[in-house]
Amino acid sequence: MSTAALPPTPKSPSVGARRKGPRQLPKLPLSAFTPPNTGTSEQFPLAPSPSSLQPEEIIDAHVIAPSGDLSSWKAQAGQTLGGRIRGVVLSLHGVLPAEVEKVVQDVQSGASSSSTPILAIAVPFALEDGVPASPPSYLATAGSSSVIVLSTTFKASSPAAIEALAWALAQGLTVNIDVQSNLQDDSGWDSLEELLTKATASPDSSKGKIVLSNILPPPDSLTLPIVKLLTHQLYRSYQGRTASLSLFANLFVNFLPPAWGAPTPPTPAPAPAEETEESKEKAARLESKEAKEWKRRIKMYIGPTVEAFGFQRILFGSSPAAPLTATTPASNAGDWFELARESFAELGVEQDAIDAVFAQNARLVYGGASS
Repeated sequence: MSTAALPPTPKSPSVGARRKGPRQLPKLPLSAFTPPNTGTSEQFPLAPSPSSLQPEEIIDAHVIAPSGDLSSWKAQAGQTLGGRIRGVVLSLHGVLPAEVEKVVQDVQSGASSSSTPILAIAVPFALEDGVPASPPSYLATAGSSSVIVLSTTFKASSPAAIEALAWALAQGLTVNIDVQSNLQDDSGWDSLEELLTKATASPDSSKGKIVLSNILPPPDSLTLPIVKLLTHQLYRSYQGRTASLSLFANLFVNFLPPAWGAPTPPTPAPAPAEETEESKEKAARLESKEAKEWKRRIKMYIGPTVEAFGFQRILFGSSPAAPLTATTPASNAGDWFELARESFAELGVEQDAIDAVFAQNARLVYGGASS
């Protein structure tokens, strides 16, 4: 029987049939390197310029002035904030307990003649002291004048602190909590979550609101490069913990100057619209390298917070969260506003988001009619 001859085995492309010479790369059409035509650009408009995205009005949700005198804050705010300010939340942090009632009365009596509306007065309240045996008189008459809210510092959870916070929420009060627990360690986050979980267990807790400070941005070290921070365990923990905190429906976050061991760097205000492009570029070049570094770092923390809370639960404030001491770096209200506004604007957000963070959310939490 004859057997048909088998065809020769083809050569492997990787051996005998390998092309010699340089590999031919695919060629892209010229249209890939040309800008879209007018019709396309109208359908897909560019994001607004960060310099042009300004809040229509501003409510400063955290102004520390123990005596109730806003003159220092007004000098710092200047024209940058002054013309658009529609109210402030006045914090009496640092006032002695025996003097609180008198200061509250002085502020309330002068509120009608003040050029800056005071939406609320934040009075000191010690969580660790537990439920007050006899609430101060200004809490009982809060509805007849300026809104009274409680301001406290949190370091560790305790039965007394849990009971005090639960009591305040059940009274329908807003409690501003300056978080001073060690957020560089999981134990600090665990303690904060324990306080919030147990204090809000009762249905009555929904009557009040909680505003956290020193969370956005959290304490950080400027010596840690941003490249390393991206993959650092502290940043990963911040992302997860922020998401957990957002599950508390009556919880808001203050957006304040961070405790980074340095004062807020100055940021030039945006050039007026009538100025030339050359003058605008010159102003942009004057922005310090430090300010750009701060904005990059701030935006890293804004991202996870917005993803968790949305724009509707973030409140702008100009005074630092950390207790003022002789070693606490000063922060200028006008400089922080520009830095905060540009950080948000450079994320490509819309006008309604800017308006919410810088005014509308504070009005929702503390009250106050639209102008």
